[in-house]
Amino acid sequence: MTRTVTPENPFFAAWTTPDGVPPFDCIAPEHFRQAYEHALAEHETEIAAIAADREPPSFANTIAAMERSGRTLTRVSNVFHVLVGAHSNAALLEIERDIAPQIARHWNKIHTNAALFRRIDGLAKRAETLDLTAEQKRVLERYHITFRRAGAGLDGAAKKRLAEIIERLAALGTAFSQNLLADEQAFALSLKDEAELAGLPNFMREALKSEAAERGLDGYAVTLSRSYVEPFLQFSDRRDLREKVFRAFIMRGDNGGPTDNKAIIAETVRLRAERARLLGFADFAHYRLDDAMAKTPDAVRDLLDTVWLRARKKALGDRDDLQVLVAEDGGNFKLAPWDWRYYAEKFRQKRCDFDEAAIKPYLSLERMIEAVFYTAQRLFGLTFRPRTDVPVWHPDVRVWEVRRADGKPLGVFFGDYFARPSKRSGAWMTSLRDQEGLAGDVRPLIVNVCNFAKAADGEPTLLSFDDAHTLFHEFGHALHGLLSDVTYPEIAGTNVATDFVELPSQLYEHWLEQPDILRRFALHYQTGEPMPEALLQRLIAARNFNRGFATVEYVACALVDLDFHALASPHEIDPAAFETEALNRIGMPGEIVMRHRPPHFGHIFSGGGYAAGYYSYMWSEVLDADAFEAFEETGDIFDPATAKRLHDFVYAAGGARDPAEAYRSFRGRLPNADALLRKRGFTDPASTTLAG
Repeated sequence: MTRTVTPENPFFAAWTTPDGVPPFDCIAPEHFRQAYEHALAEHETEIAAIAADREPPSFANTIAAMERSGRTLTRVSNVFHVLVGAHSNAALLEIERDIAPQIARHWNKIHTNAALFRRIDGLAKRAETLDLTAEQKRVLERYHITFRRAGAGLDGAAKKRLAEIIERLAALGTAFSQNLLADEQAFALSLKDEAELAGLPNFMREALKSEAAERGLDGYAVTLSRSYVEPFLQFSDRRDLREKVFRAFIMRGDNGGPTDNKAIIAETVRLRAERARLLGFADFAHYRLDDAMAKTPDAVRDLLDTVWLRARKKALGDRDDLQVLVAEDGGNFKLAPWDWRYYAEKFRQKRCDFDEAAIKPYLSLERMIEAVFYTAQRLFGLTFRPRTDVPVWHPDVRVWEVRRADGKPLGVFFGDYFARPSKRSGAWMTSLRDQEGLAGDVRPLIVNVCNFAKAADGEPTLLSFDDAHTLFHEFGHALHGLLSDVTYPEIAGTNVATDFVELPSQLYEHWLEQPDILRRFALHYQTGEPMPEALLQRLIAARNFNRGFATVEYVACALVDLDFHALASPHEIDPAAFETEALNRIGMPGEIVMRHRPPHFGHIFSGGGYAAGYYSYMWSEVLDADAFEAFEETGDIFDPATAKRLHDFVYAAGGARDPAEAYRSFRGRLPNADALLRKRGFTDPASTTLAG
């Protein structure tokens, strides 16, 4: 039964804000408990009515009815997840701890509803006789797969145990992410004199000064946002301070005490394996990949092993070069992980004749945002107009109205770019409202969240080239949400296979590296002069510099993720020992650490969106490298015909097609790993063709 609600709660009133954006200035933490209580009860009533409908099952009274249900719950959850990720506080975190198991319980109850599944199963068996559109067939197929994989066909005892597992996993994922946030908030290395700032360029000093002010500290502060840690390791002359920052960064979630995540990892892995066995799979990796483009763990390992061997060989060669540089620099020590970025920067200056400090003045955030928008305009005809009349959750958040080439509104884009203590680390895309056509012309409200180091007041924020890649990457995801053009929410936007969802984002990064884009937008923040052509050419020529290191730190994560989830019966697991054993087995260089060690590997343990799926970035890179070659083969990186196919079959199509079919429709064939290996500068390619 739906509970009585009070009119003061903004979730129970029509939003008269521009474009129906949530009224963030009216929403307070105390509104969420009541809003969730009402929304969950409302959705339960709607689902019960669908399951009990005495009319014979039809697409309209079952699938479309489910698509129309839960609107209030979606509205509440979308707002809550934006706030708890991007501008949280103690009250919101407490609510998250309480609500996560309730949400898991709610969806498990729906997905294991026997009467509801009978209706869906019956429709699926008669799909070819129902006179459905291609999109409706796909939506029906996705519902049937989701319910089957959620345990709808299990017996009562198995359903009960599965419900317990799912609820517990939700609580564990929330605890993991909150422990990680607590460790990140607790650390700040204060720097006060010139000796402690040695080697740091002015842009880095200004960023650290701004971060100290944000935390109420004097002087300068290094915090555990990647946008602060990596440049500090790159430029600081103080080896002792580099080690201190590095150790704090890699030990997040691994410090003992109440924020330690190792016990959470052990229980999570154990419960996921049990869940997979209940559903008839050998282990969680087989369960997860059964509904992915890759299909099997063997297909994933084939790709990862192909790349690993070449990346490791390249990284070991680079390690030896850096060790020589240590000796030339007067260092009497073995290269350590906290030394790699520092000496790699010196080596880049020596080999490629430029350094990060020379590039950064040309990569202001403002100009890179312009570049991101310009690329979208050239490819898809989109225009972006700043909006100042739209409510936002923090003063730093910026808003743009997005229109199609014909001038029709497409959606609204929010950019939340700067690191702050209330924000979780990393970068991501999410939505406040997804596109759909079922409830009318519903236009999307799409959000990019980043953690760039904010410059001091009055100064422009300058990005590293990696930061600029992140900006393009996340906006590629944003375009996937903005350009979505489907009827049903189930397949809208980024609702696609995990190992396909990174294609639109990683493909978009390619345009950043194009000379035409850099010549137009890489302008000096003080003079407005373009990046000197010689520097631009050196930047492009050096784009594969240190690529062995970057590939090793990533592929190690993907392999360890797969190893954790290939365990059939992990009764007693020591995550630290497991990590060490897994890395020893693949020959991980001692001078390189996983990009995400298990205790802070939020991709796979904070909710599990990428559990047994972190390989997806590499899988998608095979696709994106080949996809960009489709443009290069025409001689025009904005070729209209290729861009139209990309729009129609990838960015606008959502999950309306099987991923392999969607890629074939765009490219005419599936790719192999050759384009990826060429892109990363690894020789001796082995033609590993993707499944599908």
